[in-house]
Order: sequence, then C-alpha cells, then structure tokens
Amino acid sequence: MTKRFPFLTNYKLVCLLWIAVAAFCWQYKFKPNRYNNYLIFKQVYHHTVAEKNLYKLYPAEYYDSNHYGPVFSIVVAPFAIMPDGWGLFFWSLINAVLLIWAIHLLPVSNRVKMLVLLLSSIEFANSVHNIQFNPIITAFIIFSFILVEKGKDGWATMLIILGALVKLYPIVGLAFFMFSKNKGKFVVSAAIWTVVFIALPMLIASPHFILQSYSDWYQSLVEKNHQNIGFDAAQDISFMGVCRRIIGNPYLPNYPFLMFGALVFGMPLLRFNQFKYLQFRLRVLASALLTVVLFSTGSEHPTYVIAVTGAMLWICMQHNPFTRRNIVLLVCLLVITGLGLTDAFPKYIREEIISNYYMKAWPCIVVWFMISRELIFTDFVVLKNKAMQTGHYRNFLDHLDNSLASA
Repeated sequence: MTKRFPFLTNYKLVCLLWIAVAAFCWQYKFKPNRYNNYLIFKQVYHHTVAEKNLYKLYPAEYYDSNHYGPVFSIVVAPFAIMPDGWGLFFWSLINAVLLIWAIHLLPVSNRVKMLVLLLSSIEFANSVHNIQFNPIITAFIIFSFILVEKGKDGWATMLIILGALVKLYPIVGLAFFMFSKNKGKFVVSAAIWTVVFIALPMLIASPHFILQSYSDWYQSLVEKNHQNIGFDAAQDISFMGVCRRIIGNPYLPNYPFLMFGALVFGMPLLRFNQFKYLQFRLRVLASALLTVVLFSTGSEHPTYVIAVTGAMLWICMQHNPFTRRNIVLLVCLLVITGLGLTDAFPKYIREEIISNYYMKAWPCIVVWFMISRELIFTDFVVLKNKAMQTGHYRNFLDHLDNSLASA
C-alpha cells in the first residue's frame, strides 16, 4: 500500500503536493479577469507610493476594494514590482511555503504534520485559488505560538503585530502571552513593533498620508462590517452568521456572540496549572485558529484555511485520531467545509442549502465546542498518563526533545 501510494505516508511528498497546488492555481488564475485580488494587492503598493487613497474604488484597475492595512504596501512590494505573471506565481508559492514551514516547526511528529497538511489541502486550494493572504495569516499565528514556546517573544510579537496591522486576525496571537516565560519582554516588544510597523510605510510615502490611511482603514473596516451582515452578503460565514440564517433574523447583533466567544476562549487561559502540558497549549493554538474565523463577520469561503488547519491539528494530535467520532468530523470538514461551496456539489445544493445556511461553518463550530470543552474541563495529566501507557506519549516526547535540540 505504501509503495503504491507513497503520498499517504511520505511527509515530504505531501509538502510537494501543496507546492503543486499553488503552481496549478497560479497557471489557472493567470488569465485576464481571473486574478482581480492580486491586482488589488499590488495596487496597494503603487497607490501608497503615489499617495492615492488606499480604500477608494478604482474600477479602471480592479473591482471591489482594498481592506488591508497600510503596512501591507511594504509586505506586497516585492511582488508588486514584478510583472504580474511572476508576482502572482511567487505570491501563490510564498503562501504555500510559509504555511508548510509553520506546520513543519510544530512540536509534533512528522506523521501528525503530514496528516494536517494532507487533510487541510482542500482548504489551502480554496484559499490560493481565490488569491488570498489567509495561508500566510495562518502561518503567522502558528509561528507566533512556536516562537513563544521557544522563548523568542520578540520575534513572536513581531509577527503578531505585523499580521494584525495587515489583517486583524493574527491579534489572537496575543493570547499566547499567557504561555510566555518573559511577559515583560512580550509587552515591551509588542509596543516597539507596533510603532515600527505603523511607521514602516513612511519609507515610501509621507507620514501625513500614512497616518491618514490608518484612519481611512478603520473607517473601511467599520463600513465593511456593516456590509457583511445581511442575507445578501457573501461573507459572515461565522457562528453569528449561522445563527442569523437559522433563526431568519439578519439583524441579530454581534456583541452577544463576541462576548460569548471571548468568554469561552478565555476561560482556559485561567487554568494556570494546565499550562505545563504541551497538549493543552496545542489545543489553545487550535482553538485560536478556529475562534478568529468563527467570530468574524469578514469570514468567507477562502478564510477557512485558518480554521480548518486548527481543526485538523486538534484531530490529528489526539492519542487516537481515527475514532468513529473523529472520522465523522473529518468527513464533514472535508466534504461540507472543504467542498461544499465548490463545483463538487450541484448548483442547487451548493447555493440553496450549503450556502444559504452557511453550512461551511457548521463542522468547525462543532469542533470549536469540543476543543473548548476539553480546554475547560479536561485534566491534561490524565491525558498524558493515558498516552504514556501505550508508549505514544513517550515517542512524542522523544521527537519533541530532538526537535527542540535541533532548533
């Protein structure tokens, strides 16, 4: 079996699969009128240099509008100065490489990494096919967790602040402050990086323009949040969006849901006696990846690479990942979340059922509640002892020790 299908067990070949997916999506999308998102991205740089409003509509250049922070002009600059074909190619490639690298550095076995990559590949394809920044956002959140684990808080906060000033989601990485061994350094470095990244675009535009652009960005996010809420919106594939659809009330307010999400996500961070267990901390990471998507009105089809990576990490790092319950969850994540809004389903089912009720979010919501229950109620010393009885945890620790030593 392994000789006939080496990609099922070969970690390196699964990594190459992601590169192949990125390359395939690039050649498919690099055609007129198919790479609009990339045009928005590159024009953030050119508009910044020309000091043109970053958040107005420019129908002669692209449709839709930009909603990324001014510092994105520096992030996208190396791609924007290339010809479109090469810029789009390397954009797709860097999305794959950074997320592969982030998952590779996780303190889990290669088998777990391989499974996470393999089972998240559909969502990665959804994101890179739509020419998104979301795989990099996912990588930033994972990198920040890993760097806090290694005591490199300065670098961790660099990625958290940079990511948050581009697209707010990586702000969830501030939760890893609770695991920091040098909390003072974490706070100071976060403050320093905030100043640095707010000022960084001033290298290519005037300070007045950049400061005004941050004000414009805030206004654009407020307006976008209002636009996202409603039954005719393509976004809001979130916990609150699902409730709005099921109840049939598009005007359900966000605040009760956001308060509930913050409470459930935050409660485990008060269980200080559990912090010493890696399985607990990894579950917090998985929960963070899910929470930031499920409680955002801006969540859309290609955003779910963030949430699904968290869901797959939680399933695959379990002592027995392929229980009957987990297999059902995997099928739902792959079929409903991954393929539900693609041409894999007939148009009627896709639009009238899966899209109409935001079913893409349902499996992730179930997983989020299950992770939250574990984080709030499970004593992880029991989980550790159970794994050690079969030798699984000992092998896990051996791998972890080797990984940290090589790092």
